[in-house]
Amino acid sequence: MAADADDTVYYVISDLHIGGDEQLEEVEFLDELLAFLKRLETTDEDAELIINGDAFGLWEFTRIDGIEKFDALAETYPKLFAQFRATGENVPITLLPGNHDHELAAYDEYVERFAEYNVDLVQKQSISRPVGEQAIHFEHGHQHDSNNRIEDWGNPHASPLGYYYNTQVTSRAGQLSERGRYNWLKDVQAVTPTERMPVWLFSKYFYREMNPLMRYALVPFLLVFNISALLAVLAGLDLAGVVSLPVDQTEAYLGQFGLAGTAVWFLLAINVGVAGLLVLVGIPVYFLKRDVRKTIDRFGVFETDITVDPEKPYVAAARDVFDERPETAVFCYGHTHRPGVRDIGDGLLVNSGTWLKRLHRRDGIIGILPPVFYPSYQLCAVRIAPESDGVAVEYEEIQKPSPSPDELTLTERLLTLGRKPDPELPDRTVVEGTRTVRPAEPAE
Repeated sequence: MAADADDTVYYVISDLHIGGDEQLEEVEFLDELLAFLKRLETTDEDAELIINGDAFGLWEFTRIDGIEKFDALAETYPKLFAQFRATGENVPITLLPGNHDHELAAYDEYVERFAEYNVDLVQKQSISRPVGEQAIHFEHGHQHDSNNRIEDWGNPHASPLGYYYNTQVTSRAGQLSERGRYNWLKDVQAVTPTERMPVWLFSKYFYREMNPLMRYALVPFLLVFNISALLAVLAGLDLAGVVSLPVDQTEAYLGQFGLAGTAVWFLLAINVGVAGLLVLVGIPVYFLKRDVRKTIDRFGVFETDITVDPEKPYVAAARDVFDERPETAVFCYGHTHRPGVRDIGDGLLVNSGTWLKRLHRRDGIIGILPPVFYPSYQLCAVRIAPESDGVAVEYEEIQKPSPSPDELTLTERLLTLGRKPDPELPDRTVVEGTRTVRPAEPAE
């Protein structure tokens, strides 16, 4: 690092996932991205744009290979590449490979082709940049994810587990999505963690693909079942002498309606009996399930083999970088799609989030119904700048209307009343010399 302080301001974005087979071509945030790049084209700041991995979904192209994917991108998104060229004339644009676009590190031709659009493709796992009298470490983050780690960096045939998932599941979803009633399958990239995929698929089938008449007939049936379960609990309390139910009065009242009233009473009694049996069975099953889950969590089985922890491996990686290079104040990564800031000793761990849609699981007010995956956007750019007292990290939110009015059915909206997700970006945080102040909590 030079002895003089560096006044460059860094803007960081990541995980755009642009491109892929068929319906994955659609970039829902393209207008917002172009506007952001247009602003940098005219900025007076001494700035650099860092695109911190997974800018493009090269894994999701399954019908073309190698540098042909660049040609497909340039042809599909001419406005984006023209804006790269225009913005790059004013501020440097540095592109790092992620796992989805690891091929950028495998072919030197990509470096030459991106240079034509004023984008500097760096075929390394990480880079460092000076900021004030300190430094920033940039990397995408997939090298700390066992499912997506590239063991042989730069090998065009590298194929970790995540490669097969995306070529066989994500790209296939892009090919099939248009066959659905509402073209929803293309949102498969927004489902994180991936083990939620079966629940998400069932949820979208129920609320989107199921015949509406069947769904609307099923909802009141399930509601009646929930009421029956409540009545079964009350009946048990009545037998125990805890409460007193007007059973005789109800039977006498329904008896006034003759055969119809008797039939209603009979069906109600059967429902309450069945619901009561299920409740009795469900209570021990619930406690057994909870105990098994706690045991699994304690041993860390699922976290190690299935789930990618969105923070733990990066905390360890950041500590190593801070120890090896004490001048480093910020460890900036992406990959997990969760914007957040965390204080790690004398430095900051910063995640740049994603421009993809985010899906928030919300269990419906009727517990038996499938959960609703509530969509939102949390588009942002991380701004890292030197200050007189240290290094400032702040998130600049890029406004985009919520997709929920168009993507949620009436049933989904009713079942999530009052529980609309409201994810917030972290507050501004400053690293003062070797001390961190005002650390922000990670976003939802």
